[in-house]
This record gives sequence, C-alpha cells and structure tokens, in this order.
Amino acid sequence: MPSSPEHRIAALVLAAGRSRRLGRPKQLLPYGTGGLLDAVLGTARETGFDQIVVALGGASDAVRRSVDTSGCDVVDNAAYADGCSSSIVAAITALHPQTETVVLLLGDQPGVTPATVHTLLAARGDAPLAVCHYDDGVGHPFAFHRLLFPLLEQLHGDKAVWKLLEQRAADVVEVAIPGPVPLDVDTEEDYRQVLAALRSTP
Repeated sequence: MPSSPEHRIAALVLAAGRSRRLGRPKQLLPYGTGGLLDAVLGTARETGFDQIVVALGGASDAVRRSVDTSGCDVVDNAAYADGCSSSIVAAITALHPQTETVVLLLGDQPGVTPATVHTLLAARGDAPLAVCHYDDGVGHPFAFHRLLFPLLEQLHGDKAVWKLLEQRAADVVEVAIPGPVPLDVDTEEDYRQVLAALRSTP
C-alpha cells in the first residue's frame, strides 16, 4: 500500500456491536483458524495499513481475552448502544495526527479482502470519499480523506455514515468491485452463509 509519513492510511475496524439479533458476541464466532474479528484484523494487517484502530464495546472484556489485537490500537466505545457512528467517533480520536485517509472496515464482514481495499484506495484519486460498488450495490469498505474527519467526529445514529454519503454525493467516487456485497453477520443465517462461502473458497 503506497503511503508515507505525510500520507498515512489507517483502518478503523468497527467491532463494538451488541449482537442483539444473534444473541451471542459475533466478534467471537468461530471462523477459519480463529474468530470472526480475528479474520477481519488479519485482513487489515495483510493490507498494510499504517495504523489499525479497533473500536470495542459489547463483550469488550471477552474480545480482549480471545482476539489477537496485537499491532492494533484498541479503543473502548462506552456509547456503543448508540450505534455504529459512535464507534467511528471513538476510534477517530486515536488516529495518528498525520493520517490522511481512513478506511472503515466492519468487524463482522470477513469477506472483504486486501485486494478490495487496494482497489478502493487506488481508484479514489483526489476524491474526499470513495465507496465500493459491487455487482448488487454499494457496500463497505469506505475511504475518507482527512478533510471529512470533522464530519465523522460529528456523526450520530446507526445509519449516519450512509446519510453522510447522501449528503456528500457530489464528492463520492464509486469504485467497481466484482462480486456481491460481502455479507456482514447479524443473524445465524448470515453466519451460516459466511461459513459456507469460506468453505467454498479455493
């Protein structure tokens, strides 16, 4: 990943959810050789980010005990019940001051690959905001230039990032990524599907 001290790229991994629909901590669900969050953090490490910030909330103690967060800056989001945006607000304060770009990764979306992130960043150009446009619609990861950090710090509510995309539509670059939007795990059926996709991966 091309970066320099003046152009640092960071990942914000959002992993503070309460797993209400699932009924058990999704971050710890067995996946591959570890847990679901382990897989996402493994992808972030393989991508080569200058910094990885992980926001925890629900089941934070259990996640810290079970998930390998080595090399990551872990922040606790005390307001995790307020939705995904509260994790962004908590995590962005931990960014290195020279960070130029942040990439949002979902801690329950193991199907995102380093190649997807590299494609997103390479195609962003000078746009303040870039999103992945899969065959069936827009999905994570999203990339934000530092010009938008003040807006990220003001987010509130569970769908606030999507509302920001709508508000800044003129600034958004949609980057074509082949295949469907990778599943994020909210239900047992989602979990069965991501496991099936993992088993079918060559």
